[in-house]
Amino acid sequence: MNTRLAHVTLVVREYDEAIAFFTEKLNFKLVEDTQLSLTKRWVIVSPPGEGSCQLLLAKAVGEEQISRIGNQTGGRVFLFLYTDDFNRDYENLLVQNIKIIRPPSVEEYGKVSVFADLYGNLWDLIEPKHH
Repeated sequence: MNTRLAHVTLVVREYDEAIAFFTEKLNFKLVEDTQLSLTKRWVIVSPPGEGSCQLLLAKAVGEEQISRIGNQTGGRVFLFLYTDDFNRDYENLLVQNIKIIRPPSVEEYGKVSVFADLYGNLWDLIEPKHH
């Protein structure tokens, strides 16, 4: 059996501002941007690493979805971005003026910091300990 998690939906306010944040500030790749209708696009971004799960950027429609922008997990860390060079990527967060929620610390599993994306969703930046 060969199954894998391909995409995770991230509810966003506007497609273009989300694309700009992920590609210009976090250095993600724009994998696909296809117009599906006058108001709906299929937008996929991905970290540069091989085999990464991709984010499907979905524009919120209606009050319920709009209410979830920036808080899809009730205030918990939502996404976990693994890196092979914590210092490089943490410095990029600072240079890009991305909000740091929890400064770097060394934990059992590796070096970690919590940051917020443009909507306030919480992310862990993690350089895992190698075994």
